[in-house]
Amino acid sequence: MFLTYFKITGLAMAQIFFLGALGYIFVKKNILSHSGLDALSRLVIQVIFPALIFTQLLQNFSFSLYSNWWIFPLISLIITTAGLIVGLLLLKFLKLKTHKLQFLSLVAFQNSGYLPLGLIASILAGAGRDTMLIYLFLLLLGFDLVMWSFGVYLLTHEHAKKFALGSIFSPPVIASILGLLFVAFGLNKAIPEVAMKPLEMIGGCTLPLALFVVGGNIAAFRPEHINKKAMSLMVLAKLIILPGLGLLFLPHLKLPQLMGLMILMQLAMPPATSSSIIIRHYHREDFLISQGIFLGHIISLITIPLF
Repeated sequence: MFLTYFKITGLAMAQIFFLGALGYIFVKKNILSHSGLDALSRLVIQVIFPALIFTQLLQNFSFSLYSNWWIFPLISLIITTAGLIVGLLLLKFLKLKTHKLQFLSLVAFQNSGYLPLGLIASILAGAGRDTMLIYLFLLLLGFDLVMWSFGVYLLTHEHAKKFALGSIFSPPVIASILGLLFVAFGLNKAIPEVAMKPLEMIGGCTLPLALFVVGGNIAAFRPEHINKKAMSLMVLAKLIILPGLGLLFLPHLKLPQLMGLMILMQLAMPPATSSSIIIRHYHREDFLISQGIFLGHIISLITIPLF
């Protein structure tokens, strides 16, 4: 069983690494300049990813079919909070000054969409797979709202800068809110295919282009510059403690099997690739994010199938 999950996870991870490697090569070979990488990150955040969120909501979500839909965004918030708590506890063992929030971001936010999507499609079939995909989609509603509001603030925060309420309304958050409103008022049925199809095509570019940005950011750091202590604690928190807590407490909650599997899967995921895009987009210095994403995904090849 372990070897089966290891193979499934490895294949899904290989696809992600392949796309990221292309971005890495493009930057290393100067095919994609740093200014071009900045432009690409802006395009992903302001246009492409919002198009994906909007079209998925309009096509796959219904308030009548999923009356308990609010539970899944709440679960996403609980997972993020658990990550923040574990990260804060481990910060006591780190002597960090300027990038504590980047460490917290690596622990708090997981690769909640692309990798779980591939795993669900590979390890489940039939009605179970369909149900899990809906669960994932609903969970992402909460994750996107938190990631692209509080997550953006966390990664771009400066001590001299006060929190602005308007900063939470990033393009992905606006797309989520508009999508829910369109579905609530039935406006999704009024959008002609001639408009919907191009939006679908734009949103479909999210994964490869986002991973190009991640790979390009990874090209900016060298292995000898890795903060070994910070990365060791990040791996301990993100890939061992959090899924370990899931295994410890989930059986006592007596949740439906697929819901429990979804929560454990999310707890076991490596750091969110979205963090790298946010860092690039808002022109913040990347102290830990790229190396955390890179190392987290490599080590998760073993930890995900294990858990």
